[in-house]
Amino acid sequence: MTSSNGLTIGAPVLIALDWGTSSLRGFLMDSYARILAERSSSHGIQNLPQPGAAGFEAALTGLCGDWLDAHPALPVVAGGMVGSAQGWVEAPYVATPADAMVLANKSTHVIMATGRRVLIAPGVLHDPADGTPDVMRGEEIQIAGAVAENAGWGRNACVAMPGTHSKWVRISDGRITGFTTYMTGELFAVLKTHSLLGRLMPAGVDAKAEDEEEAFAIGLRAAQSAGPGDLPHQLFATRSLGLTKRLPAEALAHYLSGLLIGHELRSGLALLAEMSAGTPLLLIGDPGLCRRYTRGLAAFGITPTAQLGNTAPRGLFQFAAAAGLLPSLSANSSSIKSTP
Repeated sequence: MTSSNGLTIGAPVLIALDWGTSSLRGFLMDSYARILAERSSSHGIQNLPQPGAAGFEAALTGLCGDWLDAHPALPVVAGGMVGSAQGWVEAPYVATPADAMVLANKSTHVIMATGRRVLIAPGVLHDPADGTPDVMRGEEIQIAGAVAENAGWGRNACVAMPGTHSKWVRISDGRITGFTTYMTGELFAVLKTHSLLGRLMPAGVDAKAEDEEEAFAIGLRAAQSAGPGDLPHQLFATRSLGLTKRLPAEALAHYLSGLLIGHELRSGLALLAEMSAGTPLLLIGDPGLCRRYTRGLAAFGITPTAQLGNTAPRGLFQFAAAAGLLPSLSANSSSIKSTP
């Protein structure tokens, strides 16, 4: 069976790679941006089978060498940290505003020993004249996928992306127009593991559900009521609440989580308030972490418009189309559905 653009429905047209610091994920995709097959490995850019370019080739062929052999004419695209200064080849940042077409126009590539070409997406730089620079690498591909899913979101949206380095991204006319990064996840990990605060937190012991919920809520309330410069003081409460038995030791990490997430939400929601009324708020990230952010947003009286799954494959598809690697498809193929 063929589609209106002459491509066989279900036939692979693209090999897409989401290549991060700690993992590599591969997707075999058809002309409707559907995932026909999916694989993953631990061979992120910091855990290659061997150093240098040979290690990247080995990781790629180890994950999907049979796809490459079975489909020698398929284009291969990659996004994420593979294009960083520590990656296979550096794909320099492009400035905001940026969309899939800008990413495609500023992409770079590598040629494998077999002669196979791999197109690599750049990251995005936001460097406002009245502020400090901010960068992302990998999130821009996820956003391209989210925008392709819903034309309304492409016109105007705010995207919150919880993680090690959370992003709050402003979307207008299908382009990333600005974003702000919060080191919430990394701060939590460093404080829990390498500071005095973690000494009262027992390893491998889970809090009771009601204690977890209460501790997280206390952290959120502390962030909501904070004045300028209060965070360093509020952080120490992670210890004092444990020493005074106000919270059980196994719940202290949840207070710390609520406090840090709450401070991020205060700032992020202030950015959202600067956008037009009714701007959709989207969550993209790990489902468990997004659920925690949804709980936090509820404390601020906010319900996210949508919580999205992994939008990177669709974003890589949009990137490939914009680069002209899928010539029978539109570069702005937001009309391509998940099913025919």
